[in-house]
Amino acid sequence: MSEQSGEVDFALAAFREDGAWQVQEIASPAFDSVDSLSHALRQVARDEGAVGMVAVDEDFFVLVRVTGASTRALLSDVTAADEWEIAQSVIDFLGLPPPEDDDVEVPAGDLGLLDDLGLHAIDLGALLDDVELYPDEMLSEIARRLGFGELFDDAVGLTSA
Repeated sequence: MSEQSGEVDFALAAFREDGAWQVQEIASPAFDSVDSLSHALRQVARDEGAVGMVAVDEDFFVLVRVTGASTRALLSDVTAADEWEIAQSVIDFLGLPPPEDDDVEVPAGDLGLLDDLGLHAIDLGALLDDVELYPDEMLSEIARRLGFGELFDDAVGLTSA
């Protein structure tokens, strides 16, 4: 990892190549903002695009999906924008106001960004509501539902149950 390894737990790109999922690490500074992340994802994206997954400080995660010229983003906890540049970049990208002190930990962005890959907005929302799960566990479940759970778990060092 980079010098930011104390902050960013991991940053991965997932994409399909010849019908099979591939997962590769995204290096800093490519995960510092939605713009840099979407640029990095376009470097590996195929017809179906690519999904970027960034987990930060065991606290929140960012999903970015690029398909063609389209970029969609989801932040798991809007209050993270107060402390983290990557989270603030999602808020800016989405055109949302800065979080208020009394905001609750709710997601911001496009819950439907993975609909066409088989994870529907309502299911993603339910997963985000599970307060028992850490960001890496949520992302592992997302990866599993999309069909690359084992690759994801291997890449981040999670042991599969």
